[in-house]
Amino acid sequence: MELRVLNYFLAIAREENITRAAQSLHVTQPVLSRQMMQLEEELGVKLFTRSNHRINLTEDGMLLKRRAQELVTLAEKTRREFIRNEKDLAGEITIGSGEFRSTRIFSQVMTSFQKKHPLVRFRIYSGNAENIGDYIERGLLDMGVMGEPVDIRKYDFATIPEKETWGILARTDSELAQKECITLEDLMDIPVITASRDFLNSFGNWFGDRYGQLQVVATGNLLYNEAMLVESGMGVVLCIQLNCTYENLRFIPLFPAVESRTVLAWKKDQIFSKATASFIEYARSCFKNISYNDI
Repeated sequence: MELRVLNYFLAIAREENITRAAQSLHVTQPVLSRQMMQLEEELGVKLFTRSNHRINLTEDGMLLKRRAQELVTLAEKTRREFIRNEKDLAGEITIGSGEFRSTRIFSQVMTSFQKKHPLVRFRIYSGNAENIGDYIERGLLDMGVMGEPVDIRKYDFATIPEKETWGILARTDSELAQKECITLEDLMDIPVITASRDFLNSFGNWFGDRYGQLQVVATGNLLYNEAMLVESGMGVVLCIQLNCTYENLRFIPLFPAVESRTVLAWKKDQIFSKATASFIEYARSCFKNISYNDI
């Protein structure tokens, strides 16, 4: 299976028409059709169905589309890593990140590194710890900014020197928004929105034996979407405090206070491009030279 053929397949999947796909690829339609027939024979499955001048993917075709996109992306990432001048550090560094206050520090580190090495480019992917970890495992990301704890069997990491403060976002016209802090008792019988049920395991000690009594009405992975649910009156969202505000919503910290930290993590024993390896060492050095008192 060649990357060229996978690119042909993706073009057909995108255009949903073999004639348009052939035109976009600058190949003839018979050549493209023959390549797809050979691909189906190689895999032993049917990839397409045709109806009303439109080509649709079968279930196997959808699976191949996901895999082909990953393979083509990884191949392109590898190619870019080797495009560099012998004298100048260059290439692309791919980083996944959740939404954290520590993003401010990490952005400053990326900016200062890029000014030192203007031929280096960053590609940022936003997500949660689960899908960022998955992308790192697949080789689609070099590293990721994630909340602790981190699996030390799989990752090396550097701790970012900024603490994340946990609390809730509540509507400003609610009773909870009038409080200076939120206790466990305040959250009982209140609809709660959070990232996921597994996400709440970090609060086992805070909730104690009342953890199972929490009324989770919705989960998500982007705080903006969760905040819109709060604004619509669904409940409150359990989250970290970010450097942003939402109209008609107020952040109130938990009491006793709950704090966490974030790390820049990368796969153990991974061989990186020169640019990526240099950035990891640079970030490590920057984090060590920043104290919590500097923040």
